[in-house]
Amino acid sequence: MLNIAFFSSKSYDEKSFELTKGELNAEFHFHDFRLTTTTAKMAHDNEVVCAFVNDDLSRDVLEILAKGGTKLIAMRCAGFDKVDLDAAKEFGLQVVRVPAYSPESVAEHTVGMMMCLNRKLHKAYQRTRDANFSLEGLVGFNFHGKTVGVIGSGKIGLATMRILKGLGMNILCYDPYPNPLAKELGAKYVELDELYKESDVISLHCPMSKENYHLLDATAFEKMKDGVMIVNTSRGELLDSTAAIEALKQSKIGALGLDVYDNEKELFFQDKSNDVIVDDVFRRLSACHNVLFTGHQAFLTKDALFNIANTTLTSVDAFFTGNTSGNELV
Repeated sequence: MLNIAFFSSKSYDEKSFELTKGELNAEFHFHDFRLTTTTAKMAHDNEVVCAFVNDDLSRDVLEILAKGGTKLIAMRCAGFDKVDLDAAKEFGLQVVRVPAYSPESVAEHTVGMMMCLNRKLHKAYQRTRDANFSLEGLVGFNFHGKTVGVIGSGKIGLATMRILKGLGMNILCYDPYPNPLAKELGAKYVELDELYKESDVISLHCPMSKENYHLLDATAFEKMKDGVMIVNTSRGELLDSTAAIEALKQSKIGALGLDVYDNEKELFFQDKSNDVIVDDVFRRLSACHNVLFTGHQAFLTKDALFNIANTTLTSVDAFFTGNTSGNELV
């Protein structure tokens, strides 16, 4: 029987994996804490470690796992920027991921954040609960006819474009590897500087890499329209949060929607309601009336959870039966 150690697991993970287990001869060991050099020992004698987006899979952690008998690292997410792939290869660990669990889940959340920010739904909700039905300060704009800049035209970016096209928006996009399907939707590929200059709304859908770190920084913000709306449901490190605060103060950014945050591993996926938040950048951002945070929940639908569990366990079964799943990174 296989032993699979899950880190950063929540009740919805446990439910989806148990329901999807089928005939896989495996025992699940769920841990609600993150994988770190300290907690890696909990995976001792587990052939598989199933980790999530903010777990630490650095060289030191991978070495502990390999020495403890782990053979396979199964990332139950698309991102793998926290995984030292070179070290994994050195220690004989195979790494798999879930390349596409539900692009529509993230795309729909992205557009939902745009709608909420534009029509001030978060403010209206609080007002009406206090019997304040004034409309002052709640003026939005029509998305129809406006220009959206989509950075990254992979599966999630493409799903987002489909929705935005239905709203009647003009779509600009940037990607080093143009997607013919985006062109079929009427999207126009442009360089980043033109996208910044022309877009009323900018949406991030690109992976995290050394080249993309703080892609949206002070220099990028200066090139954008005054009052631009920015939504990031991709990776927190793509946006320089400190520079965003200054851009908000100067009204260069008119609305900011963040489902991800560059220091989120100390905050997200945890109940911090009784704690003092010591992250000053997060506190300054969340105090802004035109900033909307969600806690990395864009993926969180029943459909996505099923696909994540199913794809992960399919990859596990393939590895231990000598087959390939197509989801291998190493």
